Amino acid sequence: MARVRLKNLTKHFGDVVAVDDVTLDIADREFLTLLGPSGCGKTTLLNMIAGLESPTVGEVWFDDRNVTAVAPERRDIAMVFQTYALYPHMSVFDNVAFGLKMRGVPAEDRKRLVLEASKTMEIEHLLDRKPRALSGGQRQRVALARAIVRDPGVFLLDEPLSNLDAQLRVVMRTELKRLHGELDMTFVYVTHDQAESLILSDRIVVMKDGQIQQIGTPETIYDSPANTFVAGFVGSPPINLLKGTLEQSAGGAWRVVGKGFGCDVAASIVEQMETPEGREVYLGVRAEDIGVGEVLAEGSTSGKSNVDLTDIRATVVVREPMGSDLYLTVDVGGSNVKVRTRPDVRFDRGDSVELSFDPKKIHLFERESGESLVPDR
Repeated sequence: MARVRLKNLTKHFGDVVAVDDVTLDIADREFLTLLGPSGCGKTTLLNMIAGLESPTVGEVWFDDRNVTAVAPERRDIAMVFQTYALYPHMSVFDNVAFGLKMRGVPAEDRKRLVLEASKTMEIEHLLDRKPRALSGGQRQRVALARAIVRDPGVFLLDEPLSNLDAQLRVVMRTELKRLHGELDMTFVYVTHDQAESLILSDRIVVMKDGQIQQIGTPETIYDSPANTFVAGFVGSPPINLLKGTLEQSAGGAWRVVGKGFGCDVAASIVEQMETPEGREVYLGVRAEDIGVGEVLAEGSTSGKSNVDLTDIRATVVVREPMGSDLYLTVDVGGSNVKVRTRPDVRFDRGDSVELSFDPKKIHLFERESGESLVPDR
């Protein structure tokens, strides 16, 4: 096990800045995920932790040891890649044992360690097979067994589930969660899949253009995004962002008003802002925080709503039944808004509906900078 500290890491590839002054402390035995779109620098950062890339500026520390100039094989790490990188001419047993053999581990000890790792990954019955006789999920289990057999201090995983089909990814996410609990190791995991990051992580580091946008628990990242990028990247479907202006009524109540909508703002949110009056903002609201009911006549609704309705009128553009949920894309003042509701609510394209945004669940972001106006929510 090891604590990993990154100090002001920067990596240039010519004129391209792949990683830009990243400082990060990864706790011993933590499962930390580096999350972001392609080209954000997450894999380059992982490669600098592994020693596969040298930083242009900065240092990498394992516990109290500066390993910036230490070769990968001497860093006490194990890596699992997107591609399984198994030797096709070797059996599963020999693939798992290969690293131990290169390190001079005696044959009897190699056998014992391979059997233990194979049992952990539930591949004991595959040890005599060649990789070509394995499914994708089985090959990934072999790659994981080859990594854990070394008993490393730091376990590095670079999008290890990307090549698996959707159903198998769900199974392997569970396996990785179980594996981390059993092995009690430090895991650093790279992915562009926000669902994986929310399920697996103790903490998530959201990256964009080589820089850290936010660090936090899955709950913090989802419920209190630091800016519009984080809010839009984490969550499925992405958060709805609508342009609006903060206004205060004569009675003192606050609302965000925009084209085709108006939404009350909780006093607890406004109290955290400086000079809120007239402020141009993005109002963010997630699909599950929108109430929806059918408009029967002017000023009345069917009552099929999640929460009390306000005066937001919308038109159904797309209906997407998902079994346990129904997703609607609706038009609000010319903007598409995604809504999640019950599957028994019957709407179709062209239907007129009435919406409400839960005032306690909305997010407000500065229009110009995209930064959250309520970071301490």
